[in-house]
Amino acid sequence: MTAEKTEKKPSPSRDALKLRARARNKKPAFVRAESWKYDRFSLSWRRPRGLDNKIRRKIKGWPPGASVGYKGPKIARGLHPSGFREVIVYNAADLSTVDPNTQAVRIAHRVGRRNRASIIAEAKKLNIKILNFKVSAEAKKGEAEEEEAEGETAEETEEAATKEVESGEASKGEEQVEEETPKKEKKPKKSKPKKRRKKVKKEEKEQ
Repeated sequence: MTAEKTEKKPSPSRDALKLRARARNKKPAFVRAESWKYDRFSLSWRRPRGLDNKIRRKIKGWPPGASVGYKGPKIARGLHPSGFREVIVYNAADLSTVDPNTQAVRIAHRVGRRNRASIIAEAKKLNIKILNFKVSAEAKKGEAEEEEAEGETAEETEEAATKEVESGEASKGEEQVEEETPKKEKKPKKSKPKKRRKKVKKEEKEQ
């Protein structure tokens, strides 16, 4: 019995990610200047540019501002949250230079459908992780759901059409019944004589 070859699973640098998380926890929350004073200001960081700004001048007692000194550790710099280093790929030939143990692939947004399919097939053979493959899978699920919804809407329209036909036949039957029943003749209204008080008053004044 020959021992089967076990495929090497990608092993990203977990230690570097832990180190980066530890350094991130030590960083202060960088807050926009005077965001605690005005409701119209959001808490998200904005670089202060004023001449008298206390955060820009690093005056004691004011919150700290973002600067180069708060940079993350060099080992983890540029790492994807999964632990791999990103490599942008434009065709299947670019996968030959990728290390599956430390690097992951991101397919460029301008790559067409046919070229994308060939890249995905080649990456599966080489056991390379694709970072934006999940997006395309979700898009396929969305297309399948849309097709199902279109099928359901077609069935609903057919049912509605049959109901309209049935209701039309029923209304025709009611109209025929109404035509058969004789309608009562309306009596003509008697015209009342108009009052001519104003003219009479004018004639009296002239006399």
